[in-house]
Amino acid sequence: MEASEKFSAELGTAPACRAFGVPRATLYRRRQRSRTIPPVRKRSHRALSELERQRVLNVLHRERFVDQAPAQVWAALLDENIYLCSVRTMYRILEANQEVRERRNQLRHPQYEKPELLATRPNEVWSWDITKLKGPRKWSYYYLYVILDIYSRYVVGWMVAERESASLAKRLIAETCDKQHIRRDQLTIHADRGSSMKSKAVALLLADLGVAKTHSRPHVSDDNPFSEAQFKTIKYRPQFPERFGSIQDSRACARQLLHWYNHEHYHSGLSLLTPAMVHHGQANAVVQRRQHVFDQACARHPERFVNPQRRISGPPDKVWINPPAEPPAGA
Repeated sequence: MEASEKFSAELGTAPACRAFGVPRATLYRRRQRSRTIPPVRKRSHRALSELERQRVLNVLHRERFVDQAPAQVWAALLDENIYLCSVRTMYRILEANQEVRERRNQLRHPQYEKPELLATRPNEVWSWDITKLKGPRKWSYYYLYVILDIYSRYVVGWMVAERESASLAKRLIAETCDKQHIRRDQLTIHADRGSSMKSKAVALLLADLGVAKTHSRPHVSDDNPFSEAQFKTIKYRPQFPERFGSIQDSRACARQLLHWYNHEHYHSGLSLLTPAMVHHGQANAVVQRRQHVFDQACARHPERFVNPQRRISGPPDKVWINPPAEPPAGA
């Protein structure tokens, strides 16, 4: 085998294996093993003995050195006419004993509970968020605040401001609750963990109104999916410009786009009904009219329809943010 290895480097693998009667697969397996099995390293004559390594570790464990970096220990010992080993060797000894780690108190991130919110009718769960709109100059922005009903996807309140502010958010929420005639203990408002969303002013307002509040987990965009999807929908409209010339311009554009979203956009999550139809209780009447039109078409040309008994669907009965996991079958 050693001869075939030698000649394969000179003649090539296939001719060498044929000459020595060795299968190529055997030669390849041997090469693979030689690459995967690490070579055994010989102990250096400069390495410390086990007794010396333990002595270094005992010194590092002394009360005066236990909170100091190895470089500090090395320098202090050198000033006392003591040399045990290099700084790097101290680190190797500590690493071998699993003692190389951050010794300061580290921030412990709390376990945030996953929000699970259910809406079965309008004005039961709202989601709100703020997105930036590019202003006329680089690094200039306007801020679009939008409150969305997650059951109907209807924009119940919005505003465009020159800054992100808890006081502005408080005013928008209060006006929207008044406009929608929200009663105590009727509504839950969900938001991410932005400064305005978690502000004390907004929390006190919601407590006064009897409105429950929930927040997304940090860095989990799926916890606020409806607001994120709504922003994407309007920003992908052809009318949405790259930049806005003024705040008046941004307000006029937002008014047009949000009116389109509420009253003209056939939402895929609502069985192609508009948010206004669902929010204002018109969905059943619209579905019945659609069913009537479909049934008439089937009656005129039954040969064109594979399923003439098809029922036109309405909006979903339940809308979840993070539905609970179903138990496994047979549990």
